[in-house]
Amino acid sequence: MKAPRTARRDGALTRVTRDARPFLRARTGTVLRLAGWSLLEFVQTFLGGFGVARALDHGFLAGRPLTGLLWLAVAAVAVLPAQLATRGVFGRLADLVEPLRDGLVRRAVSRALSGALAHPAGTTARSLSQVTHQSEIARDGWAGLVLTLRSFVFTVAGAVAGLLALEPRLLLIVLPPLIMGAALFLATLLPMAARQRDYLTADEAYAAHAGKAAADLRDLAAAGAADRTVADSRDLADDQVRAARSLARWSGVRVVALAVCGRFPPLLLLLGAPWLLRNGLTPGALVGALTYLTQALAPAVQALMTMLSTVGGRLLVVLDRFTDAPPPPAEDESGSQGPPPRDHAPVAELRAVTFAYGPAAHPVLDRLSLSVAPGEHLAVVGPSGSGKSTLAAVLAGVEAPTGGTVLWHGRPVRGADATSVRVLLPQHAYVFTGSLRDNLRYLRPDASDRSIAAMIDALGLDPLLSRLGSLEATLEPDRLSQGERQLVALGRAYLAAPPLTVLDEATSRLDPAAETRAERAFAALPGALVVVAHRLSSARRADRILVMDGLRTRCGTSAELLRTSALYRDLAGLWEPDEEPHRENGEPDQEPRRKNGEPDQEPHKSVRGNGVISTPPPSLF
Repeated sequence: MKAPRTARRDGALTRVTRDARPFLRARTGTVLRLAGWSLLEFVQTFLGGFGVARALDHGFLAGRPLTGLLWLAVAAVAVLPAQLATRGVFGRLADLVEPLRDGLVRRAVSRALSGALAHPAGTTARSLSQVTHQSEIARDGWAGLVLTLRSFVFTVAGAVAGLLALEPRLLLIVLPPLIMGAALFLATLLPMAARQRDYLTADEAYAAHAGKAAADLRDLAAAGAADRTVADSRDLADDQVRAARSLARWSGVRVVALAVCGRFPPLLLLLGAPWLLRNGLTPGALVGALTYLTQALAPAVQALMTMLSTVGGRLLVVLDRFTDAPPPPAEDESGSQGPPPRDHAPVAELRAVTFAYGPAAHPVLDRLSLSVAPGEHLAVVGPSGSGKSTLAAVLAGVEAPTGGTVLWHGRPVRGADATSVRVLLPQHAYVFTGSLRDNLRYLRPDASDRSIAAMIDALGLDPLLSRLGSLEATLEPDRLSQGERQLVALGRAYLAAPPLTVLDEATSRLDPAAETRAERAFAALPGALVVVAHRLSSARRADRILVMDGLRTRCGTSAELLRTSALYRDLAGLWEPDEEPHRENGEPDQEPRRKNGEPDQEPHKSVRGNGVISTPPPSLF
């Protein structure tokens, strides 16, 4: 079960602090050296206001201008050591910042590798975002926070020491607005951190969606899922916008807190100046106090609050992403682990499934129920536009139904299960520039040479392998025929050997002999096979045939459909096989001929040796 969101947020600071303590203890020397250099800023701040006060009270107002100039010179000269300290501070800063980033990257990579080994189907883009984007946010935020916090501490200490030296009663006017503004600011820390977490979560979700869509562009186009993908992208982008707007509203509260801290103290000091002067405050002390407020305290408070509001919350959330436990890899949309697969459950099942491309569109599938058993060979036939490819996409989990339920192994379809349950091959095969071995092992990187050799023999890829020379030969997609591309795609699906293989006219560019060989090879695998057929001979090899005619469907064996389906009789009437499609002795089936006795492929030029035809045969389906 997922931890409650509130618990995760409330524990963020605790988790980050717990991991930060050993990190800082190991770098105590670096922190002390930073503090040593920062003492020069304390001296500069103290002398800035104190020098101005003494220059007025003991110099110009007392009729001793030389003394006044000397005190101003002291205040001015104090700036020089502070500027020199900047170089020392930045020299020590790298010793705190770079180890943090390196440690975060190591942690993210280690967790990603461990998670991938433990749950190969549950890998996400979370670690990629952490290594490339979030670690940089953490490094830059940590560097800015160290610099700002260091400057704030020593500047405020110098200003408070100066005010105490001038007149302790000044603190009665200066401290209340500072405390009120700080309290208001601190009250926004947790809500701002929560909004920042929501924004980063939305960013990770969008990155994961974009990465998956980019990797599946060809499949999305083949399955007609582009509109749905665009809609999902729009929803994820809207989530980011909502999180950003909520973050901006809380930023407005912080602007008020900043005004209270930075603008109210000088205003109150001026309003209380008559009372202070009547009670012994010297004009020089008043001007010195204004110098502390306007030149030291206000800029330091503003810099700290700005840093915390823009970077601090983000830094806390990002560091928490590295310290909290990684999310469970395989959860369904309800947030709970799905039930274990039922024994002997169908590999895939449709229960009263309806699908339409849009709310007002005519349904392509209407309350269709279908089950595919382990090891079963199902063929899908029907005229063009009857919904065969849509059925394949819904069955493979590429398209979500608008009604009904799709089950894999007896439980609802989950995206995390896709790569381990099914392979969907569209008509247009995807081949990338790379070695033949890499293309074939695309879905199963650990496939051995023995497995590849068995696949080549089963599917008849020997001519292609001989032409290329070896498995290490580089494939250039534009130099392969459409049939050769389909053979490569069939080879990678055969090596993957998933529980469910869906071929959506994935053999349409092969000649009948090569198609027969490929389908029989897949049917011999232990998994179920669903073939969107474009030849009746392909359908007759199946255990069952699903005939689709718009919203009307009928399923059965070829003999049953000849008696019960008018559409199937019409399609079969165009063909007359030379002999029965399934022979008792297991010899290859003879391809059907036209009623006039002419072979189906005779009018089309073909390369029979490698199972590839240069032009597709006429298709009745």
